[in-house]
Amino acid sequence: MTTSLTRSLSRALARVTGASLGPYQTALLRIGLSFTWLCYLLREWPNRHELYGPDAPWSWRMAHELIGDNHAFTALMWSDSPAWFETVYALAIVFSALLMLGWRTRTMSVLSMLGVLSLQNRSVFIGDGGDNVVHLMALYMVLTRCGQVWSLDARRAARLARESADGDAGGRADRDARDLPGVVLWTVCGLGLVLAQVLGDDSMSWTGEGPLPGLSWPVALWGLWAVQGLWWAVRRHAPGEPRAVLDALTHLTHNAALLVIMAEVCLIYATAGWYKVQGSRWQDGTALFYPMHIDYFSPWPWLSHALAASSLVVLLLSYGTVAVQVAFPFTLLNRRVKNVLLVLMMAEHLGIAVLLGLPFFSLAMIVADAVFLPTSFLRRLEGARRLLPPTRGRREPVGPCPAPRTPAEEEAAGPSDAPAAVPGPGRRTVG
Repeated sequence: MTTSLTRSLSRALARVTGASLGPYQTALLRIGLSFTWLCYLLREWPNRHELYGPDAPWSWRMAHELIGDNHAFTALMWSDSPAWFETVYALAIVFSALLMLGWRTRTMSVLSMLGVLSLQNRSVFIGDGGDNVVHLMALYMVLTRCGQVWSLDARRAARLARESADGDAGGRADRDARDLPGVVLWTVCGLGLVLAQVLGDDSMSWTGEGPLPGLSWPVALWGLWAVQGLWWAVRRHAPGEPRAVLDALTHLTHNAALLVIMAEVCLIYATAGWYKVQGSRWQDGTALFYPMHIDYFSPWPWLSHALAASSLVVLLLSYGTVAVQVAFPFTLLNRRVKNVLLVLMMAEHLGIAVLLGLPFFSLAMIVADAVFLPTSFLRRLEGARRLLPPTRGRREPVGPCPAPRTPAEEEAAGPSDAPAAVPGPGRRTVG
């Protein structure tokens, strides 16, 4: 019994430290959440001054007092200048777009997170629930290797692998070994942290609170910056055992963050479902009748009123919503039932987007649900994409995802270009 348990633990440890699981799920999460936040910022561009800027009802001084108490991070508190606000808002758009495309995902995940926090913590009373999902997932995304597939980083890794296989890695691989864009980006981020320390407010205090209890924002950000430099140095100069240790720690961190994301989604549905169970309107099956008659939540009044006119439809939708939310965490034990409930929950959020006029909340929740999609289904999606005619002059990589890089190719990468080895078709992954 002891030997069998030891072997099982050894296999489990080798699994979580030997590969970053769920490459397709984390890539979909990266693309979906970045797209959601980017669309929101672009849609609210005409209203940005009233939402987060100098014309906001929640004034800069009021926000500054609140930040002084809760120590939340927001770069908008460093200055009340309109020019500074415009800069932060524009950078948030740029970082979200680059993260969605998967360019330097390690760095962009941090910068995009800072953009999310800077705007959301500036005006804490703006949002519809989807902002909380984006807020949390932006924090978790920093700890994942979300650029393994469906990213510009993955394409660059595949190109290096093809050049090495073709024996044409000569001068071009030499230029990639220097990785000037990565080095410049890392240096600029370091200078930006220095300026933040000089110009920042209480949120950049070494003794303040940060993303974790007992960890201040300067410690967290400087730590991430130093880890990037350490990763690059080890890849270039110590590709043996030090590299293996860093790889194992990175896989472990990624897999732990992925587990937390999945647990967070389950917690959202479990708490929402059990709170509904306690409500009298949900118990008698009339809860959805009332929001369908609120003008603010009725972009299509004729459709909402038509559905609300049928007591049977309202009853089924009310009870069905509670049943699906309460049952979902338990269905993870059965893959087929879980997939059916995933479809139902995504359909539910599509209905919320159309009937209640909450598109960004619904899109954020659908993307969060997608972390449970089966890997086989996502592989088939990628296979369908590869059936499309390739762009002229572009060579498509062979296989469902980039091949693991050799030590020489890993040494050629820069400080922010480090997609993990992707499990092959014969290995099981999340979902």
